[in-house]
Amino acid sequence: MKYNKVKNAKTIINNAEILIKEPQKYKNNWRNVFGNNNPICLELGMGRGAFIIEMALTNPNINFIGLELDYNQTAYAINNIGNKNIPNLKLICSDAKEIINYFGREIDTIYLTFSEPWPKKIDEKKRFTYYDYLKLYDRIFKKDKHIILKTDNKILFQASLEYLSNYWYVFKKVSMDLHNDERNIKNVMTDFEKQYFKEHRPIYYVDAYFKN
Repeated sequence: MKYNKVKNAKTIINNAEILIKEPQKYKNNWRNVFGNNNPICLELGMGRGAFIIEMALTNPNINFIGLELDYNQTAYAINNIGNKNIPNLKLICSDAKEIINYFGREIDTIYLTFSEPWPKKIDEKKRFTYYDYLKLYDRIFKKDKHIILKTDNKILFQASLEYLSNYWYVFKKVSMDLHNDERNIKNVMTDFEKQYFKEHRPIYYVDAYFKN
């Protein structure tokens, strides 16, 4: 799915109160940003924000942060929020590699929803589930590690199961076809996922954790 450029995207981003302009200033202090001690969940590569917005609206006692590198998609997310009052949601427009500069041990769950699959072996280190990224996540998880991944890419999914397993994660739930899973796993769809659902594509899902 390709997105068109958003007119005045950078202006939209600069004027958005929900977007944290200098997230490095709040490292180890996100509880004060949200004004509570509720769990904090981070989505890396939020796209247009459909997932993180709905999660925040339906889970008011959990704080959510959506991070996206592309400023056009970030602007889309801001426009999608519009005038909605969502006090438990903040956005960051930045590279995921910077998260260790933004967070101390403050994150309870990381969501990876339809991340760039980088299907070629030569590019595997760019995958959000590769070992280098798992090591970064170690530095921001509050206590226990918890990653939830959704993708339509089988190569990414299979590789991710291998990376996570080798990194001593345990799989709480695994599905090779999320939308037709008889367990009725609770699910909020992303923009990509809504299109894939119409196309009857299987969605791969894993809920992985490691208790310290």
